Amino acid sequence: MSIANNRKAFHDYFIEEQIQAGLVLEGWEVKAIRAGRVQLKESYIYWKKDAFYLVSCHITALPTASNHVKPDPIRPRKLLLNQREINKLIGKTERAGYTIVPLNMHFHRGKIKMDIGLAKGKKLHDKRESSKEADWKREKQRLMKHAR
Repeated sequence: MSIANNRKAFHDYFIEEQIQAGLVLEGWEVKAIRAGRVQLKESYIYWKKDAFYLVSCHITALPTASNHVKPDPIRPRKLLLNQREINKLIGKTERAGYTIVPLNMHFHRGKIKMDIGLAKGKKLHDKRESSKEADWKREKQRLMKHAR
């Protein structure tokens, strides 16, 4: 079940591969995510000291969050990946010029997981071509519907 999607990522990048990763979250963050108070639009992923981190993902604290915890809505959150996946991602980003973007946050067996994508940036003409293709698919569906 999807919680939040990053539609902008599919518009700005060619997604080559998707990997599911866990997240290290605090209690108030889990409650806020379950309430749907999360935004992935401007977020990105970077490598720092033997771990990948999700940065700039905005999780708004619930008004009932406890007073002794100071919620930071955009703190860096560590991603949980196995070593083989980490090595593959590092290799692709350093050698082949790929970038890693968050695509989707969802529940998997009661746990909050994130799909991250190995992506290459689109040029402006690629974006135009993608939008033309999407318009044509929509038009084709409309024509097929009216032809029946």
